[in-house]
Amino acid sequence: MGHEGVKIPGIEPVLRVMPMPADMNGNGDIFGGWVMAQCDIAAAIPAMRRARGRIATVAVNSFLFKQPISVGDIVSFYAEIVRVGRTSITVDVQVYAERNPSHPVVVKVTEAQFTYVAINDDGSKREVPVAN
Repeated sequence: MGHEGVKIPGIEPVLRVMPMPADMNGNGDIFGGWVMAQCDIAAAIPAMRRARGRIATVAVNSFLFKQPISVGDIVSFYAEIVRVGRTSITVDVQVYAERNPSHPVVVKVTEAQFTYVAINDDGSKREVPVAN
């Protein structure tokens, strides 16, 4: 299983963060819930842009933890819209961790998919605007 030398996508991440000791579980790995929250933020960015306004998370369609994340890893989140419905937007997120600064290695740590719905200020559903 060659985890070394995974290629980060040739696009800018929508989010890049470094987890802190407060985000750790008892085993010294980063809590899955921390990763899920960051993925939701990352996926929401292109969804908000596409919806041109407020959105709400309606579903976590899939979530796969491939490798643990450690304190000090630089974690990059790549998000891509994969489907736009009448009121909904589905976004794939790929997460990579850069570790071991003296001999840097990149590993894919998580992949997830979220669905958002475009909403009005009162929280009611609205149609996603037509793309320009």
